Amino acid sequence: MGNYRFILSGGGTGGHIYPAIAIANELKKRYPDARFLFVGAEGRMEMEKVPMAGYKIIGLQIAGFQRKLSTKNLSFPFKLLKSLNKAKKIVSEFNPDVVIGTGGFASGPVLRVASNKGIPCVLQEQNSYAGVTNKLLKSKVAKICVAYDGMDAFFPSEKIIKTGNPVRGNLTEINCTKNDSLGFYRLNLRMPTVLILGGSLGSRRINQLVEAKLGFFAKYDIQVIWQCGKLYYEEYKKYQSDTVKVEDFMHRMDFAYTAADFIISRAGAGSVSELSIVGKPTIFIPSPNVAEDHQTKNAQALVEKEAAILIKEKDLDAEFEKVFEALFLSETDQQKLGQNFSKMALPKATEHIVDEIEKLLNLE
Repeated sequence: MGNYRFILSGGGTGGHIYPAIAIANELKKRYPDARFLFVGAEGRMEMEKVPMAGYKIIGLQIAGFQRKLSTKNLSFPFKLLKSLNKAKKIVSEFNPDVVIGTGGFASGPVLRVASNKGIPCVLQEQNSYAGVTNKLLKSKVAKICVAYDGMDAFFPSEKIIKTGNPVRGNLTEINCTKNDSLGFYRLNLRMPTVLILGGSLGSRRINQLVEAKLGFFAKYDIQVIWQCGKLYYEEYKKYQSDTVKVEDFMHRMDFAYTAADFIISRAGAGSVSELSIVGKPTIFIPSPNVAEDHQTKNAQALVEKEAAILIKEKDLDAEFEKVFEALFLSETDQQKLGQNFSKMALPKATEHIVDEIEKLLNLE
């Protein structure tokens, strides 16, 4: 027996999509004859990313409720009703054994409909501060897989399992050397290296910071691997040099992480989970433009455990040089941050989430 059927729903951002794909891949590995269906939101990135991963996806015409006054809210009830009706049709026709939600607007109607039909549902919450959709679904689901302590502030404690967040498989088994990695980037083996990560599209504010601080890094003989993002590559590629490597997208994250002595990054849930496995001293600059200010809360949870440093965007001009310099000059702080961050790593997260899903299958 292995002809199980799974619906996975989540999207809007890579932080919701990637975990869903990782969970599907692990289920497929265990049950090669299983069938999978993804449900996303029309016009969002999951409609492109999921088929690229080899899975079928159906889109719902759903969008989020705007937190500030907006005419877009007038259409929200109609889109929600339409999405609920389409979700009923999808669930009835596909008849899944388990439904998995990873957050994002589309997962709301799907898990609501499935749970009302008595189909077991699992939530996977990536952030330290639960998203709106997942909070609304907490009474409907059988299990909630989380990555942070203290999530009983949002969910019933008896449903919570701390599994961690799925990370890309090749990052749990990095086996390249520092020399290999610096050679890949054609960098000096004897100079310290800082890795800048602004997300796949890039971060304008982080790019502006790096551009302004190239002289500061040079003063300390620090070389830079700068992932500026596809949107900004044409603007910043002019800074490419022997000691500054400008990348639009990181094609070899294993080399990037191994080459780095220091990391400066956004604080999305996926990035935080990957960086905990890497265990390098990290300064987080959270994006202030995400729902519920998730990134700041993710970074704050690490600061409380002395596992990372947090600088808010608004404080960069006043604090960055002072904070980075203090970290650079203190090997004790570097070791403490790296070791504490590594202690938070949960590299087997995907397997543990799928273990919990398996318990809900009618395995005789």
